[in-house]
Amino acid sequence: MLTVHHLETSRSQRILWLLEELGVPYTLRRYARDPKTRLAPAELKKVHPLGKSPVITDGDVVVAESGAIIEYLAERFGAELPAELAMLDPARGSAAHQQCRFWMHYAEGSLMNWLVMKLVFGMIPRQPMPLIVRPVARAICDKVQQQLIAPNIDTALDFIESHLAQNRWFAGEMLTMADFQMSFAVEAALASGNRPYPHLQAWRQRVNARPAYQRALDKGGPVLAGLAAEAS
Repeated sequence: MLTVHHLETSRSQRILWLLEELGVPYTLRRYARDPKTRLAPAELKKVHPLGKSPVITDGDVVVAESGAIIEYLAERFGAELPAELAMLDPARGSAAHQQCRFWMHYAEGSLMNWLVMKLVFGMIPRQPMPLIVRPVARAICDKVQQQLIAPNIDTALDFIESHLAQNRWFAGEMLTMADFQMSFAVEAALASGNRPYPHLQAWRQRVNARPAYQRALDKGGPVLAGLAAEAS
């Protein structure tokens, strides 16, 4: 039996969504974050040395990292895909495959870096420190946010908005692995953005309207709890 080791309000929500779409039976093991640090509990290290989520176990096979898990599941259950997921892993050499591969890497390789930086620099001024230091720390963090992080998040959202203005899903007209991989990053990015992004919002509405996505939320809980979920 396949088991998903699911950390609340984390990237593993997109794995639950994919499994619900695939209709694959699985066991869900839920883990709560440390109430003070908001980090994953130490017991996850018993599953994988990194102690992070998502992680799946499939018999003796242990797979970590969202992208690797999504690819594993697409390969493992590719012969049993429902018609609506026929393009989950697009044919090699196709335009859809090129787009799918790009967005699979972009989610964590580019977009989440800026979102995690936003989280970290927002948390630093709230950490215990001498009162005389706090205004300096806040000023430095605010400057980094304004001059480096916010512009890069805006650039990323503008780029995604432009792409989705021409594509129903991230790799074209059909749902692919890229949509599952991008789902958490999009939720975090929209929570960080300050401008309307109608095409990106429309994509999120299409995702949220899917019965499988709703089932994943019912089983795994909300995707984000503020922006604290971005770190694991």
